[in-house]
Amino acid sequence: MPKSTIIYWNPLSSENQGKWQPIKGLEQIAEELTLSIDEETGEYTRLTRFHPGADTTHLGAKSHPYPEEIFVISGRLYDAAFDIWLESGYYASRPPGEIHGPFKTDIGCVVLEISFPNRVKE
Repeated sequence: MPKSTIIYWNPLSSENQGKWQPIKGLEQIAEELTLSIDEETGEYTRLTRFHPGADTTHLGAKSHPYPEEIFVISGRLYDAAFDIWLESGYYASRPPGEIHGPFKTDIGCVVLEISFPNRVKE
């Protein structure tokens, strides 16, 4: 089954604020908005929005057995695993198992994430 489709819309506009959902475990500091998903494979495209002052240090770094791509749309986000501030325009294509985070932001940040959980590294 292919990923879901939708006609043009602006997920960042104020009229769509109610579509954002808190991320489990990060309820007070980050939200997500799924843009497209393949229910069969689990592949998805989503936006993650970190609120100003968000800090995931208490959760430590993380990795997963599948590849993903990220693109910073706005704001900035610190990735402690790489000791770098990711500003608007930064992009990464992460291989399976790559350590990233924990993250923090002073001004807030919106990140586009494309994940491929069906492409698990054996």
